[in-house]
Amino acid sequence: MTRSELPIDAEEYLSWLVAERGRSSNTVAAYRRDLSGYCEWLRGRKTSVLDVKAPDIDAFVAQRRSEAAPSSVARQLAAVRNFHRFLVAENRRRDDPTADLDGVRVPAGIPKPLSEEDVARLIGAVVGDDAVARRDRALLEFLYATGARISEACGLSLGDLDLESGLVRLYGKGSKERLVPVGSCARQALEQWLSGGRPDLVPTRWKRRGDAEAVFLDRRGGRLSRQAAWAAVTRHGERAGLTGHLSPHVLRHSCATHMLDHGADLRIVQEMLGHASISTTQVYTKVSQERIFEQYRAAHPRARVGRGE
Repeated sequence: MTRSELPIDAEEYLSWLVAERGRSSNTVAAYRRDLSGYCEWLRGRKTSVLDVKAPDIDAFVAQRRSEAAPSSVARQLAAVRNFHRFLVAENRRRDDPTADLDGVRVPAGIPKPLSEEDVARLIGAVVGDDAVARRDRALLEFLYATGARISEACGLSLGDLDLESGLVRLYGKGSKERLVPVGSCARQALEQWLSGGRPDLVPTRWKRRGDAEAVFLDRRGGRLSRQAAWAAVTRHGERAGLTGHLSPHVLRHSCATHMLDHGADLRIVQEMLGHASISTTQVYTKVSQERIFEQYRAAHPRARVGRGE
């Protein structure tokens, strides 16, 4: 077995994630990377996934803590735990060496959304009226209007869009389907892209099955990749002077935060974003509250000591 190969038990686990749990290709790829690092570490310890003991797992976690951020350690540990639970369920092992392992505490981070003015600057930074400009403008408007994940936008097909009704069908994690409204600005940008931009990028012959149905195309007429979509967002962000950690996910944060700022119900935002748990959505309430506090401190004459006296 080479360093890049996984043991057969791990390969069967990854296949099970797809066939039985409906995990996306991106999720399975992330699990593969985490399990590859784990199995390589086991080989260095002269043990295997079927023989590893709890003290070995403790040593693995301790080493990873010294090398990586808590979020990375927690993610890899989750992959290892789920893998060993699979081995027990499939009678490959009688015991689970991760059963008594303490979790890795990850500091709670509050997402930093763009302001509404920054969103307008970002979309306004898309200059020109050619096919690529129309595509990028439609992509930015769509991400902000729907709170869609970048993978959901890139995987979008023409049959998922109903611009007349202002609805889009999105497929989230685990291929879960949800209907999301599309606002007027996004609808207008999508109509301009589909009628006067996308046709210019359609190739004489489609290279891959499914590309013909893709809403967003790249310059060569293929389905727009996540990497290319990410690059488009950051490129226009730089043009708008929005430096820092601007990404497609920031637009998702911004959509949720701005909706809550304007009185949207938390459950509605949860459904719209496709969160399985309301606790995931509640992080945006912290953002909105902090924005209220900032505006209050800046605007109220007696909010700070020494003012208005």
